[in-house]
Amino acid sequence: MKSMNRRDWLKSTGKIAAAAAVAPLVFSSMANAGTAGGLQSKSSVSYQDHPSGKDMCSNCAHFVPGASASVDGTCKVVAGKISPHGYCFAYTPISS
Repeated sequence: MKSMNRRDWLKSTGKIAAAAAVAPLVFSSMANAGTAGGLQSKSSVSYQDHPSGKDMCSNCAHFVPGASASVDGTCKVVAGKISPHGYCFAYTPISS
């Protein structure tokens, strides 16, 4: 068995740490590649067609309204049609 000096041990430990830090970024981008335009699926953000208290999609910074206030719109984060009265974990209130 070959003995390892301190410098070699630090180099190999650094490479392992760097790989561990980069792996989640690589795998999450690969997972998002399967959705429309890199958008999250409704299930991944726990989307629901009803509000959570006063929090709802029509009050969210990511919501893109439909033709009228009562028509489904789209979202900059979540794939698919989005109800203006819906809610998900990506909810970000519109800053005033």
